[in-house]
Amino acid sequence: MSHTTQHIGDTTVLICTPDGNVLKAEQDALDLIGDTAANGADMVVLPVERLDDAFFDLSTRIAGEFLQKFVNYGVRVAIVGDISTHLQASSALRAFVAESNRGRHVWFATTLDDLTTRLG
Repeated sequence: MSHTTQHIGDTTVLICTPDGNVLKAEQDALDLIGDTAANGADMVVLPVERLDDAFFDLSTRIAGEFLQKFVNYGVRVAIVGDISTHLQASSALRAFVAESNRGRHVWFATTLDDLTTRLG
């Protein structure tokens, strides 16, 4: 998996590149968690381009199962990019994103700068 490691504030972040395999299964999450540990990172940044569109349809349960792996292993994850089209289509997704952003483990940010500000 293509990625870089960067320090943002006190957090070591594994930043995945937008190109590469589409992530859509629990095993993809586990592989990414392994990469995070191998690189000494505390958080993963996933560009929305790397996520299957079904991820944003909560009825598929893909997002819940995928993100639960990160929570279980204590690895924070940020989904970065424009998901406005998905948000307009689903009030459940809007509620999920709002609730996630109030927590500590899963965040959604429009840009890496927004995430940097939050971690700052």
